[in-house]
Amino acid sequence: MVEIIIGVILILSFVGMIWYCVKGHNLMVGFFVIATLWMVLAMIGNAITPNPKMDGQNWLEVFGYVFQTGPEGYAKSILVNIFFGAFFGRVLMDTGIAATLIRKVVELGGDRPRITMALLCIVTMLIFTSMTGIGPVISIAVIVLPILQALGIPSGVALFSFMGSIMAGICANVTNFKQYQGIMGGIDARYLNDYDYTQYFPFACIMAGVALVTVLIVSNLSLRGKKSTRSWAAQAPAAAKENAPWYSWISVILPVIIIVLIKVKEVDPETGKEATTTFPVILAFILAALYALLTTGNLFKGGFTEVCRRLAKEFADGSVDVAPMIGFLLTLSMFNNAAVYAAPYFEAIVGGAIPHNALLISVIFAVAVPLGFFRGPTNLVGSGTAVAALVLSVFEWPVAFMYPILATATIVPQHLDITQSWVAWGLGYSKVSSREYMKMSIPTGWIAGAILMFAAYFMYGGLVTA
Repeated sequence: MVEIIIGVILILSFVGMIWYCVKGHNLMVGFFVIATLWMVLAMIGNAITPNPKMDGQNWLEVFGYVFQTGPEGYAKSILVNIFFGAFFGRVLMDTGIAATLIRKVVELGGDRPRITMALLCIVTMLIFTSMTGIGPVISIAVIVLPILQALGIPSGVALFSFMGSIMAGICANVTNFKQYQGIMGGIDARYLNDYDYTQYFPFACIMAGVALVTVLIVSNLSLRGKKSTRSWAAQAPAAAKENAPWYSWISVILPVIIIVLIKVKEVDPETGKEATTTFPVILAFILAALYALLTTGNLFKGGFTEVCRRLAKEFADGSVDVAPMIGFLLTLSMFNNAAVYAAPYFEAIVGGAIPHNALLISVIFAVAVPLGFFRGPTNLVGSGTAVAALVLSVFEWPVAFMYPILATATIVPQHLDITQSWVAWGLGYSKVSSREYMKMSIPTGWIAGAILMFAAYFMYGGLVTA
C-alpha cells in the first residue's frame, strides 16, 4: 500500500515536471528540485517498507549518491568530451571551414532553390555530426537562413529545414552520443562499460539518413502552393572569411572518421572473448582541430604566443557555448540517481504493463515519439529519465537494442522542439510563429522516429531473449 501511495505522488510530480518543462522554466533549477523531492519520498517509503535500491545505505550515503556521486560520475566520464567537442566546433567556425562549405554549396546549387536547400541541409547535417551548442548553431544560421530566404524559400520552411538538418547531424554526433550514454550509464553501468560509438555508428548512419530524408520531403511538400519570390542576392555575408582550402573540409567529419576507423581488436586468451579498444574521443577532437588549423594556415600564424592565445580563446569560447547545457546536465545526473531510488514505486504501479518483447517495445515507443516533444516522458534530456529507469529496471534489455530506442526517442523530437534553445532563438530571428513551425516539426519527428524504432527492432531486436 505504501508503495502505491508514494508511486501515485511520484507520478503526479512527474506530470508537474512535464508541465514545468512545457512552460519553458529553468531546467537546471527544476531538475534539482524534483531530484530532491523524489529522494525524500523514496527515503520516507524506505523508512516504512525497505526499498531494495537503498539496502545497506544510511541517509548520508543516499544524499551522497544523489548530489555528489551523480554529478561527479557524469563529469568524469562525459563532460570533458562535451568541452572538447565545443572547442572543435569553435575551430571550425573561426577558421572559416564551415562557412566555406556553405558558400560552395550555394554556388553548386545556383538558381535552383529546392536543390540548393537540399544541398545546404546535407552540409549542415555533416557539420553537426561534430559541432554542438547554441553558439555554433547561431553562427551557421545567420549564413544559411538569409541564403534560403533570398532564394525565395519561405521563412518557416527555411527555419524548419535548417533545424531539421541539425537534428539529423546530432543523430551521429559523437559529443551527443557521449551525453546520452552518460545519462543511461547512470541508470545501468553497461551503457558505459559495454557500449561505444563504433557499435552505435551503423544505426547512427541510418538514423541521420532517415531523419534528413524525412525533413527534406516535408520541406518540399510545404513549398507546394506557396509563391516563391526569387532574389539573386543569395550569398554569404560580406564579412565572411576567405575560402578555406578544399583539403581542410574533411576536418568537419574527421573526428567521426578517426573514431570509427582506428580501433584495436584483441582476444582474451583466458575467456576467448574479443574486446575492442576504440580511439579516445578527446584526442580525436584535438587532432581534427589541429588539422583544421594547420590546413587553413592558422596553426603557426603569429608565433608561439599568439597560437597559445588562439587555442585558449577557442576553448574558452566553446566552453561558454555549452555552459548552460553543462549546468543542466549536472542537475539531470542528480535526477538520474534519484530516479533509481524512485523506480520501485513506479514499478509497483505500472511495472507489470511493461512488455519484455522487443517488437512491443518498438511499437510502444513508435507510438509515443511525440511525447518526446516539450521535454516529455520519453525524452532523456527532459522528464524521460524516470521512464528510462523504470523500463531498464524491470528487464535486462540488450544495450545494443535499447540505446538506439532511447536515443531516437530523445534526439528526433528534442532537436525539432521549440523548447530547444536554438530553435527558440530561430523562431525569433526568422519571425516565424511557433504554430507554423510545429505544423512541420511534430509530424516530421513522429514519422522519422517511428521508422527508426522499427529499424532498431529489425537490426537489434533479435538480441532480446525473454
